[in-house]
Amino acid sequence: METSTLAAVVAAAAAGLAVIALVVTVLLAVRLRRLAAAQQVLLGGGKGDLVDFAVSLQARIDDVHRAVDEVAAALARVDRRVDGCVSNTSIVRYDAFAGLGGQQSASVALLDSARTGVVVSAIQGRDYARIYVKELDRGRAPVVLSPEEAEAVERAMAS
Repeated sequence: METSTLAAVVAAAAAGLAVIALVVTVLLAVRLRRLAAAQQVLLGGGKGDLVDFAVSLQARIDDVHRAVDEVAAALARVDRRVDGCVSNTSIVRYDAFAGLGGQQSASVALLDSARTGVVVSAIQGRDYARIYVKELDRGRAPVVLSPEEAEAVERAMAS
């Protein structure tokens, strides 16, 4: 082959490769434009890139975790306060003197969720009234409870 023919073949091959490179470049440019459009949809029209978006998203997730931890701690404090409140109550009315006064006597249980609180009993007779207060600490009283007082405690804890 002559030099001019060889040069023409090389030039034609180079032109062919240039056309193929141009087509590949155009196809890649179209794919890149679609990818950039999809990224803008994901970013919500923001000016950052995906890395910036991921970093800001992680920061927001960390903020949410901190907020959840704070809410859990606050809820635990509320639970402790509620557990210590009078939340279980009951009243039992009865006739303390078997037919002499009607059901004028009563025992009231005022307890928290751990069975701690007081039982107040008012015994009514025809000519007098007596009031008794008995403490309970986790269901135990330092003084024996009457059957009516024990019933008031059980009713309070059942509700």
